[in-house]
Formats: sequence, C-alpha cells, structure tokens
Amino acid sequence: MNPKVDDFLEHSNKWKTELETLRNLILECNLVEDFKWRKPCYTFQDKNIVIIGGLKNYCNISFLKGALLKDEDKILQKPGKNSRSARIVPFTSVEDILSLKTVLKKYIYEAIEIEKSGLKIETSDELEYPEELKQIFKENIKFKTAFENLTKGRQRGYLLHFSGAKQYQTRLNRIGKYTERIFDGKGMLDCVCGHSKKMPNCDGSHKYL
Repeated sequence: MNPKVDDFLEHSNKWKTELETLRNLILECNLVEDFKWRKPCYTFQDKNIVIIGGLKNYCNISFLKGALLKDEDKILQKPGKNSRSARIVPFTSVEDILSLKTVLKKYIYEAIEIEKSGLKIETSDELEYPEELKQIFKENIKFKTAFENLTKGRQRGYLLHFSGAKQYQTRLNRIGKYTERIFDGKGMLDCVCGHSKKMPNCDGSHKYL
C-alpha cells in the first residue's frame, strides 16, 4: 500500500468507504499502487491500468484503455462525450461495488492482458477546423504557426471548444478569447498564472490572486 494513498483516503470527505473498497478490490489483482494526478493509480510493470476517484455525485474506477475492453457486462461509460480511451464505472455505494466485484476483477485482468499485448488506442490525427479559424489562419500566419506548435491534444481541445458553438459570432469570440493563450503555447486547461499546484493544469489558484 502506498502511504500517499493512505493520506488521500484519510482526508477524503466523501466516498471514503467506497474508495477503500475499490482500493482493496484492485490490490487483490496484484497491481502496484501509486499516486498520480492527485488520485490513487494502479499499475502493471509501470503501465497505468486503473485510477479511482470521487466526484460530487459518484465515485468511480477508471480504466485508462477502457475503450479496448470487451465490456461483455455493459458496465463501462465514457467519462465525457469526447473521451476516446478511458472508460469508467460509477458507484454510489459499497453495495454497488461488491455486487460487481467479480466482474470488476475480470475487467482488470483483461486490462492487464491488453497492456501485456502492447495494444494501443487507434486515434485519428484528422482534426476538423471551423471555417472561421481557417480564415484567421490565412490572415495571421504567426497565429497559425503558434496553433500548429501546440500538442495534438491541446489543438483538439481548442477545436472541440471552437466548433461547439452554434453561432458564427460565438465561434469568433471563443477564438479571440484564447488567442493570447495559444500564442503562449498553453492549452485550454493549462495554468497561466504560475501558482497552480497541479502544473501544468490549472487548479483555480488565479481566483485568489
């Protein structure tokens, strides 16, 4: 057991018992306990397999390559509509977890075998650019270059946000709002104040400056 996880669970204000139950279940599968991204993370040969954590309405176990699991029992959910790899199983009680104990173990062992095999999530590098952004790129080559210098993940985050607006003006406003951040090489969720304790991600520290 990892002492950082002990401390995390000790200070959990919600879902403490549920998370402890998930922890014990996962450790029975002989994974190594670590603490990453401020959450208990379980690995096999230094490869991340599952993470557990709590949100407002539920706690969950997240399979990092859940999209590759067969999901014969139909329990996996996308954590977000644009999630490509991770899949979660949400819980609101210890009873819910225990009722799926055998199934969860089966999924964990399957996830380990997937990692052993070297399977990877197949993702398309094709990114769809809204017409407004294409036009701005034509008018501002430096901005185009700055955008293309971002990682694919950061580019994808911006494109999903820009394209998500239905109105032409809203799309322009969104692009304008993040222009400086893009020039700085930052993603939508990256810290720009320098005070975050979750670097490079923003943890809201700028609100208290």
